[in-house]
Amino acid sequence: MNRLIVAAAALLMVLHFILHVGLGLRGIVPDLATLGLLTMARQVRIGTAAATGFGLGLLEDSLSALAFGASTMALTVVGAVGARTRDLFVGETLTFAAAYLFVGKWVRDLIQWIMTSSELREPIGQALLVDSTMASAYVAMVGVALVRLFGNGSNGGPRPMGGGA
Repeated sequence: MNRLIVAAAALLMVLHFILHVGLGLRGIVPDLATLGLLTMARQVRIGTAAATGFGLGLLEDSLSALAFGASTMALTVVGAVGARTRDLFVGETLTFAAAYLFVGKWVRDLIQWIMTSSELREPIGQALLVDSTMASAYVAMVGVALVRLFGNGSNGGPRPMGGGA
């Protein structure tokens, strides 16, 4: 486990709430909580990743009374599946990092859309094909930029998502 990556991921999660809730920059700032969770999930055990996702989702749901439980479920599943990808994919390239972050954010939005009441959610075309695709690309671009800027904390150059046990 790379403690530097885990600490950076935790910082992203805190920044998410400061920027999205504290400063109200929801549409301008990417989903840093999901970015941090996906980054951390590649470094920790599945239980830790799922518990972190559960905690983040609970915090996010506590700030919205409309679809309580949707974020909790989505982030718990994304954290658990993200941790499981470490065993399935090595993930040493920026292409993998971009795809991993894109798919992780899109799946989070899909689960949240499914869990939200039909009266409260947008039509599937707008929500998933437009909004979520753009948000997922934004998260992937920011994640890849951070990897290019900071690397993974090892001496061997940038290794996007850890990839090791």
